[in-house]
Parts: sequence; C-alpha cells; structure tokens
Amino acid sequence: MTAADSRHVIGVDVGTGSARAGIFDLRGRMIASARHDITTFHAAGAIVEQSSAQVWQAVCHAVRQALAEAALAPHQIAGLGFDATCSLVVLGEGGRPLPVGPSEDPARDIIVWMDHRAVEQAARINAGAHPVLRYVGGRISPEMQTPKLLWLRERRPQVFDAAWQFLDLTDFLSWRATGDLARSTCTLTCKWTYLAHERRWDDDYFQRIGLGVLADEGYRRIGTRVVEPGTALGQGLSAAAAAELGLAPGTPVAAGLIDAHAGGLATVGAPGDPRDSLAYVFGTSSCTMTTTREPVFVPGVWGPYHSAMVPAAWLNEGGQSVAGAAIDRLLGLHPAAASVRQTAAQQGLALAEWLAQQLAQRHPQASDSVRLAAGLHVVPEFLGNRAPHADPQARGAIVGLGMETDTDSLLALYVAGLLGIGYGLRQIIEAQTAAGAPIRQIVISGGAGRLDLVRQLLADATGCPVIATQADEPVLLGAAMLGAVAGGCFSAVPGAMDAMSHRGRSHAPVEGELAALHARRYQAFVRLQDVMRELRAQEAAAVGSAPAA
Repeated sequence: MTAADSRHVIGVDVGTGSARAGIFDLRGRMIASARHDITTFHAAGAIVEQSSAQVWQAVCHAVRQALAEAALAPHQIAGLGFDATCSLVVLGEGGRPLPVGPSEDPARDIIVWMDHRAVEQAARINAGAHPVLRYVGGRISPEMQTPKLLWLRERRPQVFDAAWQFLDLTDFLSWRATGDLARSTCTLTCKWTYLAHERRWDDDYFQRIGLGVLADEGYRRIGTRVVEPGTALGQGLSAAAAAELGLAPGTPVAAGLIDAHAGGLATVGAPGDPRDSLAYVFGTSSCTMTTTREPVFVPGVWGPYHSAMVPAAWLNEGGQSVAGAAIDRLLGLHPAAASVRQTAAQQGLALAEWLAQQLAQRHPQASDSVRLAAGLHVVPEFLGNRAPHADPQARGAIVGLGMETDTDSLLALYVAGLLGIGYGLRQIIEAQTAAGAPIRQIVISGGAGRLDLVRQLLADATGCPVIATQADEPVLLGAAMLGAVAGGCFSAVPGAMDAMSHRGRSHAPVEGELAALHARRYQAFVRLQDVMRELRAQEAAAVGSAPAA
C-alpha cells in the first residue's frame, strides 16, 4: 500500500434529522461512520426551524466518533467535505444567531428547507415572471431562499436588518470550519438565483421582488466570492474548529454541495457518461438530477443550473417534496400500522423493511406485487408537487381504500404508495424528455431506495432500468469526494467520481401485460392529479365569490 493509499477523507452530511460523518479510503470504501441527532422545531404557519449551534455540535460529535471508530490519527485525514440540506442560516454580527421566527429564540436561527412560511412571497415573485425564473423551471419554490429572505424582510424586518450574513447551511458549515465566507456554486445557483453561467447576480431581479437592498450592498450578505464545489477554502481547518472536530489544524476543507447533489454526484459518478443517467436520491424527500451538455429548460423542473453538480455541465433538478416521508405517513394511516410496526421492531426491522420482507416471501416475483394494489391508487403529494407542476398547494389523494384492517391490506397500501412515487418519477422523466433531456436509466441511492423491492417497483412504474450504487451512503461519499479533491488526492471532481463511485445490481422493468397495466395506472395517477387541481380551483372560486361574513 502506498502512502497515498493510506490516506482517508471525511464526508459530513447534515440532513433534516441528524448530522452524519463517514470516513472513506480513496477507492470509495467507507470504513467508519457515526451520527448525532438534531432537534427540529415546528410551529404554526408551516414554520420549521433548527439551531446552527446545535448543528455544529452534532457535526463535531459525529466526526470525533467516526474517527475513533476508524482508529485513525488526525494526520491521516487528507481532506474534509460538507453537504447539507438547503436550509437558511441567519447570523448577526460576529456570527451570533438571530431568531428567525415568532419564538424569539435566537438559538433558532435556521429556516429549514421544508419550511413553507414563504408561500405567499413565492407566489408574488412568480407573478412577476422575471427572466431569472427561467433557471428555476419557470416558478420559484417557497423552499428556495429568496422567498424566505423576502418573508424575513416583510415579517421580521428587525432580524433582516440586523443580519450580518445569510448562508445556505452547507456554506455555514464550511465557514464555521475555516472562517472563509466563500459560497458554493451549487448552493447559490440552485437556491439563491445566482447565474453561474454568467458568474453574476441579477440586480433587476432583486430590485423588482423587494430585496433591492441586497443588490445595493453589493451582495455582501449573501455571497461575493463564489467557488466550485471541491475548492479548498481558506487555510483549511482553523485551530478552533480543528480542536472541536478532533482533527489537525490546516486539514483541507472543500466548498460543499447541497445534500441531494452530493448524493447525485456519487450516484452518477461511476464510470460512464453522466448524461445517460438520471440520479434518483430517494430519502425523506426525493431528488432527481439530470446532466446535459447544453442548457435544457423544463417547465416545473428546477434549472438548468451550470456547474451545480458535475463540473462544466448543466443540471436539471426535480423531485418530490416528500417521498420516503410520504410512505411513512401513508402507512401510519392504516389501522394495522401500530401493531405491525411493533412486530417489525421486535425483529429489528423498520416497518417498510418488514413489509418488503413479507412481500418477498408471499410474492417472490416482485413485479407481480402490482396486482396487490388492484383498485387502490395513491397520489402521495402530501407536501405539494415539486416537479413537474411546481405546485406547493398540491395535496395527496387515496382512492379505492376499503374497510379492511388486516396485514394484506397494509401490504396493498404500501405497494400502491410506492407505485405513486414511481409514477411521479415517470412524470418528471416524461417532462424532461419532451423538453430535450432524455435519459437511458435511473441510478438510485438514498435510504428509502435500498430495498430490492422498491427498486423493482420503481423500474416497473417508470419503464426505465433502475441501477443501484454500491455505496451504502452515497450522500456521505459525495461529500467525501469533495474533501479528496480539496486535499489534493485527485486533481478535479471527475477523477474522484471515477475512482470512488461504483455501480451495483440492475433492475429491468417489466414488459408485456404488466407494462400495460402500469401504463393504465399511470394514466389514472395523472387524472387524479387533474381532479385534485380542479376541486381546489372550484373551492377557491366558491370562497372568493361568497359574501363577506
């Protein structure tokens, strides 16, 4: 083994519920990992908040624990990379936290990605139809940062005015580690409307939506230096951060990625042309990543973003606001869920794992599972439709539910829910294909997509081959790849992708009669979406025409 082979890199992922650290060798093999939970605060008005101080402490705890588990010395770590949810961190002078919500608790200084407090602001921005919106699929989402910033300015002006920096959570972590305020191309392009292909902000956009003050200040509070993911920041780990993390001062730290994009990088990173594959990161929410040589504008699909994931390529990003979480919510509605969950726990399994196991035993041919869901249809859009309709007001629908309370009916609901996820993915693929961004296959990663049953049902529902990644933790691997580049282990991100990412088992979609059955169920899925929109429009019209009380 050479000296280079003995080096290792750390990937840190801050998700919605926890911070995780993974230590990898330069072949992409994870040798140790650890996690530490993060508290999420919910309040009325779709408010979801976290604490940046607690997030950082969770990161430090996870890194120290992973390092101990790996039995590595700090000098054996060649580099460190971060990814995180696209949450908004608001800091006052000197980095002190500022309260972003009605709790007035300054510790709660993060507006979490799933927070939908800015739905009204997003609607007003969209009504303006500014040309910048072409690069977010035509409609900005309340999950993005400019609607949230506008909400802060309008609803909490004292906090907005007192803010020293507004940071995407990934950029907060790299700043906290190094003191460098450089922002990642990924975060600013995907969530802040930065035009990476022109390397500029659009002054007119900020003036027209009511955030002209940021433009007037020269964008000093949201990013004046923008760098590619994997760029080594500052002088590496500061002495203070190194002491907290248990690493050596000066350890190279990379500009990071949004969590889904880190997963996407590792997912399409295996040998081959990334443009052939749609990366499907299937976790609490889902994200689709499609790489193209030239920009492709897809209504309702975010992007095209330049160099936001694969360097020098364009990215279209779709997904479902809840996916794994939608399945959990759906199963929780069933009368048998509590008792079956207890049975599963006694066997050391999560509910979905137990159900998948039962399906495998009762129906060895996974493709036949669709027959269990006969007459039962689910549109699992419990938190809106992210793509391709860009409709945050959309809600879920369940049609064909009976009075059954047994395990078989729970299995049928599970299958119907997974198929609903798959048909939503099919809809995104069709919209992108029509716009000029076809794909040959889906490469899947993420905790909710680990089961063979899930992968097969997604292949059948979409009509596309689904290929698994070998990495158990592709999001951590993607972050670690960035650390490897910052640490000089590879000259650029593509080299890290080729060396550290590998593909696993492939699942071919069904053909013939079952494929036709999925085509009919998909049409039913689309019709249910249409019906839900029509009902919502009728109710809104009725309320609007009703006499005032």
